[in-house]
Amino acid sequence: MLKCRLSLITVVSIKTTILGGMTRKPKLQKIIAPVDRFIQLEYSSGVILLISVLIAILWSNSAFHESYHRLWEINFTAGFGQYALKQPFHIWINDGLMAIFFFVIGLELKREFMDGELSSLSKALLPMMAAIGGMLVPALIYSLINMGTAGSQGWGIPMATDIAFALALLSMAGKHIPPAVKIFLSALAVADDLGAILVIAFFYSSGVDLVALGVAGLFVLVLIAGNRLGVKSVLFYLLGGLAVWLGFLLSGVHATLAGVIVAFTIPSDTLLPKLEQGLHPWVAFLIMPLFALANSGISIGTDFLHAIINPVSIGVTAGLVVGKCAGIFLFTWAMVKLGLSSLPHEATWKHMLGIALLGGIGFTMSLFISGLAFKDPLLVEQAKYGILIASVIAGVLGSMVLRK
Repeated sequence: MLKCRLSLITVVSIKTTILGGMTRKPKLQKIIAPVDRFIQLEYSSGVILLISVLIAILWSNSAFHESYHRLWEINFTAGFGQYALKQPFHIWINDGLMAIFFFVIGLELKREFMDGELSSLSKALLPMMAAIGGMLVPALIYSLINMGTAGSQGWGIPMATDIAFALALLSMAGKHIPPAVKIFLSALAVADDLGAILVIAFFYSSGVDLVALGVAGLFVLVLIAGNRLGVKSVLFYLLGGLAVWLGFLLSGVHATLAGVIVAFTIPSDTLLPKLEQGLHPWVAFLIMPLFALANSGISIGTDFLHAIINPVSIGVTAGLVVGKCAGIFLFTWAMVKLGLSSLPHEATWKHMLGIALLGGIGFTMSLFISGLAFKDPLLVEQAKYGILIASVIAGVLGSMVLRK
């Protein structure tokens, strides 16, 4: 699910099929990223992500399963002396490399709010409301199933959608899918990302060190000032961004959120597209697959069916498969029926149902949140069961509906 979908949203928006025969806007003619190339990139990213998941599952259930778990516990040190950071490999991936993933999400959000499908209320209303429904209903379903249990803190796990898998399956459904439907899914995922980021910031950060957070805030102000003064140096924003990341890491607020905040300080005219295009392949084909490889290893033994019968696995599965579909579809239906918005151009309710089902493919962000929600390895493992099962079910059902 790489969430780099801004190019698709912006480019497809200039297509005459979506504009209903209207001519292209001159200011958008400079956009050169073709839709087909973007879709192919997302498709390729989804395929590689799937391969990483399969490798992780096979490796963790093979005769070499001990080497799988030992690999991610190898300690790496960055820095020197008393200023050195020594962390296991999987922590560097989840807290370090994933900060770059969130940085790209932040770049997408900034561009989308400035000149995309979320740049005005009329454009943003339908995907934003669909995203809200797709977050509230799954969280409610999970909470009802896990009320009063040790897994009650995992309500944020089924709230996210994996765009790489979802858009890959949408592309595989056939050429008959209207471009506007892809735009809707992409805009929905952008809004979904924003919701997940807010959930992580407000509900999955604890024990905040105000001094460290204040230092991070000062460096954010320095970056903002650099933007205002016209600084276009990548090195300036890199060093400032590292300082912000370290401040967040030491403060107790999850360090990956620094990536989103730093992204909003990047100048939008030249540097933003340069960084987005440069980092896109690295995130899609290295960081996300590595994250999937490190976090998707689950044990599938003879008691697998018994292992998935628990409130956490059931809550995650029900939240993603049932809750996501119901929330996205019903909120979309309500907006249209109330006359507050209209369906995407050439889209039908069957398309909307397929999109709502694909929204249940949680994966990357869901795995990420499960690691924040639970400290008990058993609960994390149960959440992974639910995420993988739900993603398979949602992907198959969504594909079947869209192919028809």
